[in-house]
Amino acid sequence: MRFTKGVPAVLSNFTFGQYYRADSVIHRMDPRFKLPELIAIIVFIFVCRGFGTLAIMAALVLAVLLLSRVPLKLYFKNLKALLPILILTALLNMFYVQESTVLFQFWVFTVSTGGIYRAGFMAVRVVLLILISSVLTYTTTPTELTDAIESLLSPLKLIGLGEPVHILAMMMTIALRFIPTLTDETDKILSAQRARGANTESGGLIKKMKAMVPVLIPLLISSVRRAGELAEAMDCRCYNGGKGRTRMKKIVAGRRDFLSLFLLAVVFSSIIILQIIF
Repeated sequence: MRFTKGVPAVLSNFTFGQYYRADSVIHRMDPRFKLPELIAIIVFIFVCRGFGTLAIMAALVLAVLLLSRVPLKLYFKNLKALLPILILTALLNMFYVQESTVLFQFWVFTVSTGGIYRAGFMAVRVVLLILISSVLTYTTTPTELTDAIESLLSPLKLIGLGEPVHILAMMMTIALRFIPTLTDETDKILSAQRARGANTESGGLIKKMKAMVPVLIPLLISSVRRAGELAEAMDCRCYNGGKGRTRMKKIVAGRRDFLSLFLLAVVFSSIIILQIIF
């Protein structure tokens, strides 16, 4: 595993898609349970309507982060990379949600207590979404993720969609696998362009966009070349899709997986009951 260091770019802080090797309960979980549970947690983060129930989800997310044994600084690197989106989300909610007491007005912007509440609520929600989404790729290898997606979609094989299911799982896994590779490649190209005197950080928005053209073209060429090399490597290994393929390691569910389902059911039931009562 390799994390890019020393590059003063937003991409150097983005570690989504990279697997972190560790011996933890989350790493040992069956990915066929891990993926639906992650989706369920994301859904319930959106279901929460107040800070009370959102605090329960925040405690759950924190517990998952600690159980994964992945350094917290890696999770917060993703937050740093996506900080502009987080700030923009908070500002839009603060200025355009006009509820309760109006604190002050400036031009077309109005700041109210309801707007500040909504901005804080949305900021916490986005933070939780980013953190919990990072857990899946940090604790699951691309091979495990492919097997899990294919297994979860296996009922579609009954209607003759077995091969498309395998292709879809493979495409999603390759896309996740190459996120850190493309990030690293972008940083190398940026460093090479700066060494040649290119200025990609100063000036206005239009100037920055023009300065990125010499970066995007080599990145596109590199991506096409990598795709060709990957296709040749798969062809040399006689890869012909999912038909007749066997697995060296079979996924087996354990007690920890069913226990995680039970615990999540308890947490989700508590949130639903609290929102009905209050």
